[in-house]
Amino acid sequence: MKKISKYKVELSILIPIFLLFIISIISIYSTKDLLSVEYSNLWIKQIIWYLIGLVLAYTTMSLGNKFLYNNAYIFYIIGIISLVLVLFFGINVNNATCWFKIPFIGTLQPSEFMKIFLIITLSRMITDFNDTYKNPDVIDELKFLLKVLIIVFIPSVLTFIEPDTGAVIMYLIITIMMLFVGGLRKRWFILTIGLIIILLGAFLAIYYLNQDLFIKLFGTSFFYRMDRITNWSSSSGLQLKNSLIAIGSSGITGHGINNTPIYFPEMQTDFIFAVYASNTGLIGSIILILIMSYFDLTLIGYSNKTNNITDKYAVGGIIGVLLFQQLYNISMTIGLLPIMGITLPFVSYGGSSLLSYMLLLGIIFNISNESLRYTN
Repeated sequence: MKKISKYKVELSILIPIFLLFIISIISIYSTKDLLSVEYSNLWIKQIIWYLIGLVLAYTTMSLGNKFLYNNAYIFYIIGIISLVLVLFFGINVNNATCWFKIPFIGTLQPSEFMKIFLIITLSRMITDFNDTYKNPDVIDELKFLLKVLIIVFIPSVLTFIEPDTGAVIMYLIITIMMLFVGGLRKRWFILTIGLIIILLGAFLAIYYLNQDLFIKLFGTSFFYRMDRITNWSSSSGLQLKNSLIAIGSSGITGHGINNTPIYFPEMQTDFIFAVYASNTGLIGSIILILIMSYFDLTLIGYSNKTNNITDKYAVGGIIGVLLFQQLYNISMTIGLLPIMGITLPFVSYGGSSLLSYMLLLGIIFNISNESLRYTN
């Protein structure tokens, strides 16, 4: 057996990330002529964010996943404190207070990093529970689920107040996926789905039948958010309408790099797929989807190969949030789902989003490194 370098990483991870980096830079560059002058250098900033992200990924590898799990609750508390502070000291953009203004750097969004802290914390909690209870009864599982509910509920409420509905949904996706991977009995999922259906039904009934009561209970701001979501299918908004025009007119090969035919809001972030699809057409879109699918399948493979059960839970959370964001972002871009602030991982512009995924990449690097630790 030959011992290998501590920080060696498989090409099956590096190659798709490098390709997504190229796609990201080209797509963001293609928005510069349609955005205001202050946004003309976003593609350069994205390169810088990628470089910073690589440093963070390397730092995560140096610390090791065991260090992250051992200090999971400390990271969780840091995340909660940051979510509280942003409500008081954050900047307001488009009626949302989600970001800290960092001099000479830009903005940082705590809810993006909270995803990581939740994945680490839940991995630790599920491992501790399964180690403590080899054959848990109903009461043991109920107590554990209540603890999980509290852990997820606190950041969800704080993030919802900002408001950032997309991040709250991602917290829930992470939780459900990790509990499923953690071996929670099916009865709890059935019970949860039933409860969600009942609560959602009551929620929608109030919204459609008594809007005055809805505003009193949830506020005017949330009413307008709901109004935007429920009216998405009309495709009457400028953002979705122009996005569909850009994609629909691209044909097989697209309009070419830096030839996005029409402007639509948030084209560098939430609607970056529309920019890329308009530039590269159907062929380019298929290539991007294949790259993301290959990357996702690679992660699933590592989940199956790793002997560390805590890592397995973490990968489950990472796969859950990646798949959700990929599917939701592309679907809302082409009008299949309501528009929410959900970016395309590794492609959309955004320091906080990209850095959070590069940190998760560091966790993945550690897991893949375990499978390479010794070779024949």
